[in-house]
Amino acid sequence: MPALLRQLSGLGGCTHPIRLDGHRTEHAVNTRTGEIGNVLHHLDSTALPAGHLLVRCNNRRTTRCAACAEVYRRDTFHLITSGLRGGKGIPERVAAHPRVFATFTAPGFGPVHNRPKGPARTVRPCRCGIVHDQEDAVLGTPLNPDAYDYEAAVLWNAHAGALWRRFSTYLRREVAKRAGLTQRALPAYARVSFAKVAEYQKRGAVHFHAVIRIDGPEGGDTPPPAWATAELLTDAIRAAATAARVDGPVIDGRAHAFTFGRQLDVRTIRSADFDGGQDLTERAVAAYIAKYATKGAETATGALDRPLKFLAELAQLDISDHARRMIRTAWTLGARKELEDLRLRAWAHMLGFRGHFSTKSRRYSTTLGALRTARAEWRAAQAASATADPTTYGNPEVGVDTTLVLARWVYAGTGLTDAEAWLAESIEPAPGAEGEPTHG
Repeated sequence: MPALLRQLSGLGGCTHPIRLDGHRTEHAVNTRTGEIGNVLHHLDSTALPAGHLLVRCNNRRTTRCAACAEVYRRDTFHLITSGLRGGKGIPERVAAHPRVFATFTAPGFGPVHNRPKGPARTVRPCRCGIVHDQEDAVLGTPLNPDAYDYEAAVLWNAHAGALWRRFSTYLRREVAKRAGLTQRALPAYARVSFAKVAEYQKRGAVHFHAVIRIDGPEGGDTPPPAWATAELLTDAIRAAATAARVDGPVIDGRAHAFTFGRQLDVRTIRSADFDGGQDLTERAVAAYIAKYATKGAETATGALDRPLKFLAELAQLDISDHARRMIRTAWTLGARKELEDLRLRAWAHMLGFRGHFSTKSRRYSTTLGALRTARAEWRAAQAASATADPTTYGNPEVGVDTTLVLARWVYAGTGLTDAEAWLAESIEPAPGAEGEPTHG
């Protein structure tokens, strides 16, 4: 029992771990002679208390695994933060570069229940005549579902990623124009970097939150030119967002084209101590973006957090009528041969959106992969310090300063048994149970 508790506690609270069968063996290697020496460590799944190796599911969705989603949220927070004030291999001087926080919305597909605000930020009645509570379930649902353009709403989500790529191309063009440069000459003077996350509005349409920054020619390692200002960047973003357009499919004689909505919010990001915290700060931006990195359509609209196998499943699901119609529309459109490249049936549970929820340009900051690698190396170092034999490993006199790892693992299932789940609920996660190094 104590050994099983130790194995379960190593999951850091993951409720749907992956079960693996197999083995892993580490051999000492003498780098001077190439000779493979003693076995330093051997792990066999059959000898483990659970009968399998249990590894975290690493699902980013809060609704699927709160513990793994929290690790993903923290990683996203540090990814965004390192691009705003340095750290994780990014120089601190990046905090002086022009940067803004921009929100890009979807266009309208028909009137929906909302909470409009007046000049004094007071909430006014909706078009239906009611002042809705902030948690009212009808918010975001159509005033007239039969007149709502569900087809365009689903196709917008399916093309949102392509529209963002078109925008990013136009943005570099607009920045170059304002600097008096050609688009081809711009990389010799400056680079535009970004990190963005997709969020579902209550009506089920995707919109984007993005940190956008101007750097020098080598990215965050070099200062931007004197002409690069937050005002220039803001102006370029507005022009590029207005110009960006993606032509969509023609369905039953109706041609679709996709642009961003008229509501575009662009605000300059200030340092953490700017103006007594009245302006948008680095930490606030990173926390806001990271929060939405772990959410999907199921959080905003009451839709699903996993794919459908059959449309008949919809009848058995406890979801809103609006989400049901969005999913049904995506499923129906997915049967059309001319739309097969959109894979709408596979992404019907996402209301047609098939892009990555968080993306960044290459030079913005560190990567999620680098953060995971750092965490894995830290875990390995902790394990090695507890189990290594100083007479055979890391001893320069012996010449063993590396290892050969032989491993073979096969998938054996997902989740915990009833008994394991009962035991796991009794475990209080210790601080740092995720095995994360200190974040500074």
